[in-house]
Amino acid sequence: MDLSELIEIAEHERASRRSIRIRCCTALGCQSAGALSLKQRLEEAATEVERQDIEVIGVGCMGLCGNGPLVMVDPDGVLYEHVRAADAPSIVAALDGGEATAPLGDPQHPFFTGQKRIVLEHSGIIDPERIESYIAAGGYQALYHVLHEMTPADVIDVITRSGLRGRGGAGYPTGLKWATVAKSHGNRKFVVCNADEGDPGAFMDRSIIESDPHKVLEGMAIAAYAVGADQGYVYVRAEYPLAIQRLQKAIAQARRLGVLGAQIFDAGFTFRVDIRVGAGAFVCGEETALMASIEGRRGQPRPRPPYPAESGLWGQPTLINNVETYANIAPIIRHGAEWFASIGTETSKGTKVFALTGKIRHTGLIEVPMGATLRQIVEEMGGGVPDGHVKAVQTGGPSGGCIPATLLDTPVDYESVQRVGSIMGSGGMVVMDDATHMVDVAHFYMEFCKDESCGKCIPCRAGTAQMLHMLDVIRAGQATPADLEQLEQLCLMVKETSLCGLGQSAPNPVLSTLKYFRAEYEALLNHNADRATTEP
Repeated sequence: MDLSELIEIAEHERASRRSIRIRCCTALGCQSAGALSLKQRLEEAATEVERQDIEVIGVGCMGLCGNGPLVMVDPDGVLYEHVRAADAPSIVAALDGGEATAPLGDPQHPFFTGQKRIVLEHSGIIDPERIESYIAAGGYQALYHVLHEMTPADVIDVITRSGLRGRGGAGYPTGLKWATVAKSHGNRKFVVCNADEGDPGAFMDRSIIESDPHKVLEGMAIAAYAVGADQGYVYVRAEYPLAIQRLQKAIAQARRLGVLGAQIFDAGFTFRVDIRVGAGAFVCGEETALMASIEGRRGQPRPRPPYPAESGLWGQPTLINNVETYANIAPIIRHGAEWFASIGTETSKGTKVFALTGKIRHTGLIEVPMGATLRQIVEEMGGGVPDGHVKAVQTGGPSGGCIPATLLDTPVDYESVQRVGSIMGSGGMVVMDDATHMVDVAHFYMEFCKDESCGKCIPCRAGTAQMLHMLDVIRAGQATPADLEQLEQLCLMVKETSLCGLGQSAPNPVLSTLKYFRAEYEALLNHNADRATTEP
């Protein structure tokens, strides 16, 4: 395939579109609420009115997941929320001046207008199961441009100047990581996409793959060209069946059109992508444990150095980035490093995708410029809590911390969030109201970390179990002030001595709640009666 064939596919796809498009979200959240039967009924209703200018398409996540199933009617931009299959005929009839029975949404709500979509630019717009839909949106043109007009060093330079940092949580400079892999020596090199998203309340990577799988594949191919790799793996958890299904279909389509495989765009570049399905171990999100699992071994971390960039899969240089990082690559190539670097803050460039969940009016998937404040996200975009007030926001999953409402004006960027005792993480954001007991929150996350510990190192294996036991004693009203001090010391020991990121970050929810909500711990020390608790 050459550029003219790519453009021909795009033009044919755009020319075949009808003037009225009814977009029905078919991402997993909306599917669980009946989106597939809704889409079928919309198609039937459109056929029944015998209008040739209407088409119904399934699209990826529109964002407002808590109000699904969602339907958007173009070109007028009418949004429908909580749509049932029975509402389909009235939605189609409304195109002839009738009145739809489905509740109308507001596309001008801050939930939508406050976003800056780069990673999610196609989500809810294109059909994720048709490569032609992605190509019509400009897909794979960045890869063509890279292969025919840029050297690998040029690509790395653009990514470096863009300021993109890894979206998996650590925030390591992407260009620096790519440069390290590119200059490392080995018999061959690998590119890995980490889609092992395991944080409670997080669904960013799943939604991106379900909504725009080709964008991730294109980013991986560009990365492979830049670092000199010919084989890629997407490591995705088995709990994401729809993401796996759409990824498999996307890979097959890309191979059929020749944008993956041998001699891509006749440029002498070969890149193959395979899927590896994880068995649900949270620790396999850690890069060395992930690689062990891909190799067919037990998913356990190993000490670093050597880092994967120098000695990764089967001892060869390996580039590992997460889903969101790869989804940023094609837009950066298309628009330039300076464009991306102009978004966000001085040290945190671009945007960040968050899964906004918890005690909040509007739950769903959002993408905001780095530097947006927690208050903007939670109160303006999310609409605040339904009853009561915001008490805390937990970011970064089990590895993160709980930020109190008094710090809602904290900018969401790597450094600012870390300064208040949490981490950006991969993008989970759980809102808690004033009915939430923070000791219960710490207990919930510690129980998760204990269950997910691989057991390889003693600080994590024994430390998480002991911290959980001490939280049980505190919640039972049987602890003393000395026990509280011992809990803090134990947290710091586990944090400093554990082998991998799971153990090193496991104490964070405890430490942050002790820092900002210590009175809730101390109140339990003063009462011997058991207290009924509810997990968050």
